[in-house]
Amino acid sequence: MLTQKTLCYALIVTVTLLTSVRAVHAQLLMQPNISVSQARQIIDTIISECSLPGDLVTVTVAVVDRSGQPVMQVRADTASPHNWELAYRKAYTARTFQRNSIDWRDRTSEGTNLSGQRALSNVVPLGGGAPIMSGEIPVGAVGVSGAGASFPELYQSAGTGQEADTVCAELGIASIASELE
Repeated sequence: MLTQKTLCYALIVTVTLLTSVRAVHAQLLMQPNISVSQARQIIDTIISECSLPGDLVTVTVAVVDRSGQPVMQVRADTASPHNWELAYRKAYTARTFQRNSIDWRDRTSEGTNLSGQRALSNVVPLGGGAPIMSGEIPVGAVGVSGAGASFPELYQSAGTGQEADTVCAELGIASIASELE
């Protein structure tokens, strides 16, 4: 039979364990994230490298943070009505799956066991999105739409501007690579 002393001891041990478990779970999470300054550097690089020469910006760019939320987005002066949404969704796709959206497009093609992922909200099976990684940790992503005109050799060989959009997204990320190490 349990004595009052044994029950009291068991209660003290239980409370101590629960308190220490609770303390472990109450810690703040410190998670790296893309900054507004870094997003601006990425966008400025993409515009300077991937927009056609002249006064008009010809590429739409979106940068999202580690949770897929927009940090900064720029619509091209020459944008089609869909470019704004496509740039965001390409970035969101790259962040969600931690891979270039063009790779995800190919990986989830019809007939594969991953094709159902295409039904998720805000993802798009198109190239032009690239994840921003700090080592193995995702801190954001970039999406580009409309760069095909700046890289006609890629545009003509592929029949789409998705490869050009991907190259431009990667160029933008490369501009902050030293800050991601």
